[in-house]
Amino acid sequence: MTKQFSFREDPHVPKFEDHAPVAVMDAQCAVCSWGAMMIHRLDRSKTVRICPIQTPLGAALLRHYGLSPDDPSSWLFIDDGIAHIDFEAVVHAGRRFGGWGRLCTLLLIVPKPLRVWLYQCLARNRYKVFGRADMCALPDAAFQQRLLQ
Repeated sequence: MTKQFSFREDPHVPKFEDHAPVAVMDAQCAVCSWGAMMIHRLDRSKTVRICPIQTPLGAALLRHYGLSPDDPSSWLFIDDGIAHIDFEAVVHAGRRFGGWGRLCTLLLIVPKPLRVWLYQCLARNRYKVFGRADMCALPDAAFQQRLLQ
């Protein structure tokens, strides 16, 4: 586990409003675009921000946590200054959202090594299987307000 709000001490991470959770996602991935829309629908607090990895902030946050913005196969969810990665991020976000989002906790039935392997397979093949999309071009004005760019 990483130190809470450790990114604040990193001079390479641009300053941003970090009082609310942030989901750092690949804005060109169809699966991530769908995931961003699910965050928008399930987040009853309407506070979770979405940050494309293609932005300077998104790339810096990935690098800070040892992930590569050049190979955006990881999903990063920062809540209360603590980073959650990949399926663990999905489970944490689902718990946080409550309601239908809690269904994500069913992923915990799958043993962790298998979850890691499944996530890596999905991430490596996401463009081939699901194609590309542009989450930043989604026309929903309320969704656009969530984007950190």
